[in-house]
Amino acid sequence: MGFGQGLSGLNAASQSLDVIGNNIANSGTVGFKAADVSFADVFASSRVGLGTQVAGINQRFAIGTVKDTGNQFDIAIDGEKGFFRVLDTNGAVLYTRNGQFHANKDNEIVNAQGHRLTGYAVGEGNPTPIKVPTGNIEPQATDRIELKTNLDANAEVIDTTVAFDPTDGDTFTHSQPVDVYDSLGNAHQLVQYFVKRGESGGNSQWEVYYTLDGDDSNITSTNPHAMEFDSAGILVSGDTLQLSIENMGGANSPAEDLEIDMRYAGSTQFGGKFSPSFTQTGYPTGEYASMSIDSDGTIVARYTNGETKSMGTVVLADFKNLQGLDPMGGNAWAETSASGQPILGVPGSNGLAMLKGQSVEESNVDMSAELVNMIIAQRTYQANAQTIKTQDQIMQTLITLR
Repeated sequence: MGFGQGLSGLNAASQSLDVIGNNIANSGTVGFKAADVSFADVFASSRVGLGTQVAGINQRFAIGTVKDTGNQFDIAIDGEKGFFRVLDTNGAVLYTRNGQFHANKDNEIVNAQGHRLTGYAVGEGNPTPIKVPTGNIEPQATDRIELKTNLDANAEVIDTTVAFDPTDGDTFTHSQPVDVYDSLGNAHQLVQYFVKRGESGGNSQWEVYYTLDGDDSNITSTNPHAMEFDSAGILVSGDTLQLSIENMGGANSPAEDLEIDMRYAGSTQFGGKFSPSFTQTGYPTGEYASMSIDSDGTIVARYTNGETKSMGTVVLADFKNLQGLDPMGGNAWAETSASGQPILGVPGSNGLAMLKGQSVEESNVDMSAELVNMIIAQRTYQANAQTIKTQDQIMQTLITLR
């Protein structure tokens, strides 16, 4: 019987050394999760045990160190809960913590094994392979301009008998050019000319004239636009205007007519310099430049015109029983009946971890602990070998009795 117990101990210690060796071998593997061996004793209707057996090999899913890489496609799961959902080359669903990704020839984001990262496309609820954006971003026609400025209260009044002329600086008080864009992304210069017209009913009167590319013939809305300030310099009327411009783009590139919501709310007339500040909503087309991953999993494409666009969201998965996952190699696990079905969600929801772009999660192997465990396993192996040796000596003594 002593031989059997010792042999079982040797087998168990050998498997423990195998697991420790595998941990050490993968100490540099991104997303690797170290494992531990669980043992159980063996009894068979006897007070004397029959040895030991390996009850299971459990992986430690504690998070590893997150390291910056600078690669725009790398992603780290910054927390314990969550796996990337990927599709292997056969279309089977796998789960991994390895966030080392790159783009393949089909512009899909894949790992070294060719597994395709999945996520939610904009407006969709089923995970699909994520693709790197390509082509140009569509232009946005200007539909709103917000201009907040101070008009100089001490400026000289320009009499209404003086006709406005955009080429004559004596016919207007201030001017402000703004680049606007038509539906094709063509840039045009819209100039606003502010003309101080005097006082009426105790309020200061201003007129705003508009030209587009030096011409006002295609501006069909009220031109000029009237603005009125009270004695405290507060704008009391004329804070909005719907500016209509037709025949955009010309014969070579005809574009849709522009309807621009002009907003002057917050403008003042104080005794100070003309100090305009404005925003406008349009932009030209731009080529794809790069992409990034936000902490909530949003995939953001960046373009050469300075604009960004959301292309979808990375999906994460969690399981009720992580130990029930089936290791498939290549830093991937597969769902089993023991693990339960995956709980899908975007990073930060349902307790799932957040993401960190341009980073990876390193192996969670603790080399110091593994080396100590190796010494313990080695001594365990030696001790079991010694029990076999002792049993052999006892048997030899029995055999030589006369």
